[in-house]
Amino acid sequence: MRRAWYWSSRWLPQGWLDALRQLALFAGAYYLYRLVRGFTDGSANVAFANARDVVSIERDLGLFFEPGLQDWLQRHVPLVIDGANWMYVNSHFVVTTTFLIWLYLFRNESFYYVRNVFMIAMGLALVGYAVYPTAPPRFLPEWGFDDTVARWVGEEAADSAGVLYNPYAAVPSMHVAFALMIGVPAVQVVRTLALKVAWAIYPAVVTFVVIVTANHFWLDAALGVAVAAVSAWAASAALGRVRPHAWAWRTEIQARASA
Repeated sequence: MRRAWYWSSRWLPQGWLDALRQLALFAGAYYLYRLVRGFTDGSANVAFANARDVVSIERDLGLFFEPGLQDWLQRHVPLVIDGANWMYVNSHFVVTTTFLIWLYLFRNESFYYVRNVFMIAMGLALVGYAVYPTAPPRFLPEWGFDDTVARWVGEEAADSAGVLYNPYAAVPSMHVAFALMIGVPAVQVVRTLALKVAWAIYPAVVTFVVIVTANHFWLDAALGVAVAAVSAWAASAALGRVRPHAWAWRTEIQARASA
């Protein structure tokens, strides 16, 4: 057993203890998320009122375009909606988790900064969900929104999946925030041009997906961008200065130069 532990730890950049520490941090963040869900489950009336406020803000700005866009795509290019539904259901957790694991194993010098950005962003999001629970646009058919994901996977499957997430966590859009928080670092650490281009457009694709599936307003997406930006700044300006050799942003080239 000891020999197996030793050999398996050799392919981990910092050993098993550090790997388990990272898992514990993300598991703890998820547990806090579940606690906030418990606090907001009884806030349906407030969440719907806040959603209608978002609609009012967008209408006042003359930018309440989401129902029209969704309707046009459904009538003229339904395959785009099908693709968006598939991506919404399958990509968020898989792409984010896969990238973070890859980053930890193969670009470890960059992982801890990205991890700190995620921890800060998830903390900000939890505060937002608790203070301003908001129903997603798919819960507002009276405004012309269609729950395309539920119709695509079936109501029963959608209801089953609903126990795993907070239904009133539209503001901010962490789909968009997460996409930026992995997309921007990925562009800097991957080596091939094709991958750089793919990661560069990934946040825009995710933003499009969450809007046309009526899971977020564009304003939610904009606030997700703000959360990602503030978190990146805080990770650099605060945590990166506390432990610059461990927590500051570094690419592989920068790490070799400072070694």
